[in-house]
Amino acid sequence: MESKRQLQVAKMMKHALGEVFQREGSYWFGRAFVTIYDIKLTKDLQIARIYLSVYNVESKEDVLDSIRQNQSKVRHLLGQRIRNKVRVIPELEFFLDETLDEVFRMDALLDKLKKEERPASDVSGEEEE
Repeated sequence: MESKRQLQVAKMMKHALGEVFQREGSYWFGRAFVTIYDIKLTKDLQIARIYLSVYNVESKEDVLDSIRQNQSKVRHLLGQRIRNKVRVIPELEFFLDETLDEVFRMDALLDKLKKEERPASDVSGEEEE
């Protein structure tokens, strides 16, 4: 369970990082659409694990690698925005959030199962009449 302070700092960081990505992001990841899905902070607020959703691009890993290569610049820009609200700017760790991709995969699988079930029920329905 996260503490109230962890949640407050995460929310503040999410807002500030959103601004950073909106203003500077095109230099790092081009036309990709990147959103911050979640931020988890360690109890000592020293490390922030940032989960990103990436859209509008073929290779999500390339976008993530580009962000990781510019991690120090991202941290610096974040620090400019939150330096008066926290004692230490957390170290940043970026991860892909694939929750939405999993939802689409599950929907596709369920649709496929429904299509496979229909012909069997149609055949049995015709036999009963």
